[in-house]
Amino acid sequence: MKQVTRRLGLTGMKPLTRYFGIGLLSVTSLTLVSILPGAALAQDDHRYDQRREAENNRRYQDARHHDEHAWNEHEDRAYRMWLGERHRKYNDFDRINRRDQQAYWDWRHSHSDAQLKIEIR
Repeated sequence: MKQVTRRLGLTGMKPLTRYFGIGLLSVTSLTLVSILPGAALAQDDHRYDQRREAENNRRYQDARHHDEHAWNEHEDRAYRMWLGERHRKYNDFDRINRRDQQAYWDWRHSHSDAQLKIEIR
């Protein structure tokens, strides 16, 4: 014990002061360990919100029908219905090829939100 205290430079300290310093260091360390995971989760939530907002701001040109579509929650639900009718796995709309994107827009022009029973709030 004397070697440890000598190595740490604690030889001249009174025992009560030494224990108080060690206790304060322990409390500080435990506080940081308990706070950091919460901060990381909050940052993940913020990133999720940013990604969700970016998805809601996407716009697509439909060359064949000469219009523009905003990608939002309703469009995503309709897209998932289109995939289900074709027995396909979900893949981001950005990642499917242009021919399939155009096939979706053609289908979408003949299927309104009311026909698909997509509730608009």
